[in-house]
Amino acid sequence: MSPAAAPEADRIRRAARAWHVAWRITRLNFRSQLEYRAEFMMTIALGVVWQLSVIVFAAVLLARFPGLGGWTSADVLLIAGMRMFSHALHVLVLGRLNSLSFLMQEGVIDSYLLRPMPVYRQLQLSSFPSNGLGDLAVGVAMFSVAVHASPLSWTAGRVAFLAAGVVGGVLVEGAIGTAVAAASLHYPATSYWGSWVDELMATFGSYPLSILPRAVSGAFTFVLPLAFIAYLPAGVLTGHSASLGAPVWLAAASPLVGLAAYAVALRLWNWSLRHYTGVNG
Repeated sequence: MSPAAAPEADRIRRAARAWHVAWRITRLNFRSQLEYRAEFMMTIALGVVWQLSVIVFAAVLLARFPGLGGWTSADVLLIAGMRMFSHALHVLVLGRLNSLSFLMQEGVIDSYLLRPMPVYRQLQLSSFPSNGLGDLAVGVAMFSVAVHASPLSWTAGRVAFLAAGVVGGVLVEGAIGTAVAAASLHYPATSYWGSWVDELMATFGSYPLSILPRAVSGAFTFVLPLAFIAYLPAGVLTGHSASLGAPVWLAAASPLVGLAAYAVALRLWNWSLRHYTGVNG
């Protein structure tokens, strides 16, 4: 092996080992959840019931109004399916940061700084989100129904963009959660901000933002980037690009926006962690 290739091979080995350790920790967390079978099943059921409430509300709304803001019921269903699927994947992969403010208040986070693993990764591996399995079951079902009900011809290009849109939605929600967590390192009370943001995304994320006042839909696009989770990519797929309230190129680049937002949020997290001064300031 040439001297120039040695550092790259070493980085690959370290990355592979990190993934292996993460997988083993996840397996152990999952097995620990199974020690209490009844609680495990109830937690999954809670995730299912929470997501079913969104589906029931959407079904009632679409039954009374066959379309919303120029979107057909099938198009609205695609927004809801993409958002719910993205949210479920986010909960399973990146959704443990909402516990940070409580760890801050209990003084537990300081012990994370002493371990030979990045703090961010420790937080994401701190537990297994059993409720995410319920979210995933409902999200996959909703997403499958939406894709099947859509009149679109699912070419390879559309399927690829749909998949990229779902992954981009995961990253956007992850970016928002990471930014709130970064603020929690200095202001633990921001857990209330996180709860408020989650409520906003659950309330408005499954519907066309074009039905809202222009100022509100603009805020959900350029301030809190809720639109990039499902609304904009679904709009590109269903031919609503001209009425999305955002440039067509930006809507088409939604998956890349998710990647960029998550990268920026990670940099914000690292900056906040470097300036963290402890529970007592």
